[in-house]
Amino acid sequence: MKAISLDAPEKFRQCDIAEPAEPAADQALVRIHRIGICGTDYGGYLGKMPFFSYPRIPGHELGVEVLKVGSAVTNVAVGDHCAVEPYINCQHCYACRRGHTNCCESHKTLGVMCDGGLTERMLLPARKLHVSRRLSFEQLALVETLAIGCHAIDRAAPTSQENVLVIGAGPIGLSVIEFARLSGARTIVMDTNPVRLEFVREQMRVPDTIQLDVANREASLGELSRMTSGQLADVVVDATGSHHSMGDALAYAAIRGRVVYVGITQQNVTFPHAPIMHRRELTLLASRNALSRDFSRIIELIEAAQIDTVPWITHHANFADMIDVFPSWLDPNSRVIKAIVNVT
Repeated sequence: MKAISLDAPEKFRQCDIAEPAEPAADQALVRIHRIGICGTDYGGYLGKMPFFSYPRIPGHELGVEVLKVGSAVTNVAVGDHCAVEPYINCQHCYACRRGHTNCCESHKTLGVMCDGGLTERMLLPARKLHVSRRLSFEQLALVETLAIGCHAIDRAAPTSQENVLVIGAGPIGLSVIEFARLSGARTIVMDTNPVRLEFVREQMRVPDTIQLDVANREASLGELSRMTSGQLADVVVDATGSHHSMGDALAYAAIRGRVVYVGITQQNVTFPHAPIMHRRELTLLASRNALSRDFSRIIELIEAAQIDTVPWITHHANFADMIDVFPSWLDPNSRVIKAIVNVT
């Protein structure tokens, strides 16, 4: 069975691996049809993803078809088309018992801490499969990316009377924007890249954007103040993964605002405590992965046409061509939003 292994940073290899065993009672055997490529995959390729280990078969944004099910499986059946919740949790630790399965003490994300979906078939816990009767395999492969933004916005719980500032308009930032808009809050997007901001305005129909000049952050703060009549943002979501940006993010928050870190950095994040954090009585939140309920909700929203997936998918590659094409997706000039690998 064919697979693609990332043996070390920048070293992909196509290989043959053993066929999966018969599914256990609580498992399903699935055929991989589509794989979305995300920032985690790019970070693993570049050696910059903190949780990535090598060698590894990447791939955790998956659109799959159920081929076989174990004797105890009731939530899916042979032939079902599914999105995959790629966060494998133990179900027994303190976090799992409290429903915080995204923070399982033994957490493993497919394609990061254990092998993922850049192959033809794999066994998965059936409880991690989310069925849709209407979505394409490409749309199903988008669900996990959208779930990251869904959970980040849920952490802050904005209302329709509030301003939400999203810093960073890469794929994770775009997923945050989708759910900021659905909350009814006024959504403002900040990025250094004018091309990304153009996409936000034209494709996502979010008119309020700020081009960040990292050499003159006061100008960006002034623009946000102008847009919000001096109030600043009730919710700030930093989706950059830059420790500099994450430290600066608090300055954009309103009195009693909430700041959410959805990006990941290995660096220390620093910010002024007394003049900003303490004085404004801010709340600082982390957002990790997503929950099962997020996947079900997103499938329903796409099926109801409340989320338009058409602008998201900008690049494709067949399985056999992915190794050669992958480095080009790292070039900002390629304008990749979401690249999809076609396995079948």
